[in-house]
Amino acid sequence: MTGPHQGQPLETAGTSIDAAAAAVVLVHGRGATAGSILQMTTELPTDGVAYLAPQAARSTWYPNPFTAPVDTNEPGRTSGLQAIRAAIDRAGNAEISRSAIALVGFSQGACLASEFVAREPRRYGGLAALSGGLIGETIEPESYEGDLDGTPVFLGCSDVDPHIPAERVHETATVFERLDGDVTKRLYEGMGHGINEDERAFVADMIAELSAGNERET
Repeated sequence: MTGPHQGQPLETAGTSIDAAAAAVVLVHGRGATAGSILQMTTELPTDGVAYLAPQAARSTWYPNPFTAPVDTNEPGRTSGLQAIRAAIDRAGNAEISRSAIALVGFSQGACLASEFVAREPRRYGGLAALSGGLIGETIEPESYEGDLDGTPVFLGCSDVDPHIPAERVHETATVFERLDGDVTKRLYEGMGHGINEDERAFVADMIAELSAGNERET
């Protein structure tokens, strides 16, 4: 497909994709860039791990709140999902399996990453949705079908985030539990809209386990 985010750069960090045993797709938030979210890698494992960060056109994946009706966020939403798919395909072309690929997103990026994994469920290396949740005006858990086969899923958010209702985090957790994800949900009291040290540590541990569990064949 073609859309507003196709043709945008895919930035990288960490180990070269052709030498890596695992990959992490980092998805930035509204008003940010692929380069800015790649700065997270200074606190994440890089030995054997390739980081891939797609860029949104004009730094915005979709125009309206993620709790708006889905059609009001098209074509940005679908185009953003395709940008994530292209990053995963890049890792796949380098012979990295889906089970060795994790997705990490913040804010709009967390919403898109959550939506991608819920709509294309299979065993992934992990999902970390930081200050985000599934996209749509309402969430109907029974409308999501498939099996994540125990994929680690981390949902971290403030309990008073001005952009992310706590109820949507709970609904998102319910969906991933129904899809057989290994869900960890943490709501932080009074944090606001950001990423804290506990979340960074959880993501770092998740990626360390991923890289330790996969070795590149030579």
